[in-house]
Amino acid sequence: MSDGADEVLYGEHEITFLEELWGDGFLSPGGADEVARAIDGVTLVGKTVVDIGCGSGGATVALVRDHGADRVIGLDVEAPVCARARARVEREDLTDRVEIRLVSPGPLPFDDISVDIVFSKDSIVHISDKETLAVDVFRVLRPGGWFVASDWLIAHDHEPSPEMAAYIAAEALDFGMASPHRYRAALEAAGFADVQLVNRNQWYREVARAELERLTGSERAHFESLIGVEAMNKQIATWTAMVPVLESGEHCPHHIRARRPL
Repeated sequence: MSDGADEVLYGEHEITFLEELWGDGFLSPGGADEVARAIDGVTLVGKTVVDIGCGSGGATVALVRDHGADRVIGLDVEAPVCARARARVEREDLTDRVEIRLVSPGPLPFDDISVDIVFSKDSIVHISDKETLAVDVFRVLRPGGWFVASDWLIAHDHEPSPEMAAYIAAEALDFGMASPHRYRAALEAAGFADVQLVNRNQWYREVARAELERLTGSERAHFESLIGVEAMNKQIATWTAMVPVLESGEHCPHHIRARRPL
């Protein structure tokens, strides 16, 4: 893992809010269904999987429980989410198959050619150096292994528009977005084959509109009871800034996959 923040980005209030919005164990949209879409066609049964940016563990657990991974190692750089993830693993009685590691930013803590699949759900947006990430993922994968991820991308390689810059500033989450072109180039330069990118903008822009309606409508008081009025105003401001850049297409979540050749 290449980047990190000095301060905690996902504390208890942030985790509580995002799980209430996106589902128990999930700090990004789509939940277990989006995990299934991202990995569709890639066999996890009997495989060792690394989950980069495991968050509070919803996807990490789903990789074993729903998709048959033999072992999953979830990595995150923040203690609060790791604590939540470990508690989830224990509740699911999966401690023999799922390990959660609190790690420092830097290279993946694995030997060369040692894992079958590297997975990430909407976490590597926090890693700005996609080129170094691609090389490191390629290094740890066994021949024939897959990198499978979802991530939040920007549609181009230019400076963000004023609207996009305002959205990124509102998030205040140390985003390091890259374009689909840059992702493809980074993966191919690292040696990957069968690189595929699928734009999920159309799906999430509809979801985000509905989310903003939830936050500003009948559910607002419930969310305020969880995180407070001030924090809720910030979240509403973030969604209000996000919806226009989703509608313009500049903010374009993607599914990404690539295979290390045999």
